[in-house]
Amino acid sequence: MHNYDLHGFGMGFGFWLIILLVLFFIFYQLKEKNNKKRSSAKEILDKRYAKGELDTDEYHERLNEILSTQRSDDDLFSKD
Repeated sequence: MHNYDLHGFGMGFGFWLIILLVLFFIFYQLKEKNNKKRSSAKEILDKRYAKGELDTDEYHERLNEILSTQRSDDDLFSKD
């Protein structure tokens, strides 16, 4: 009566497609969350420097630390 030969494949493909989309969404959200943390760390550093709480050497040292952490995080997220 009915031909269900491709029905199982279609259901399985749809399931894996949904799983991949959910994983992609989670990965994207984590990356965006990390980007917001980095920018807020730099903003805090900039404000402290502007207030005079940090001298120039200390500012540059901490800024380099923030930027090196950012590069290492980006390397983790960009590897295939």
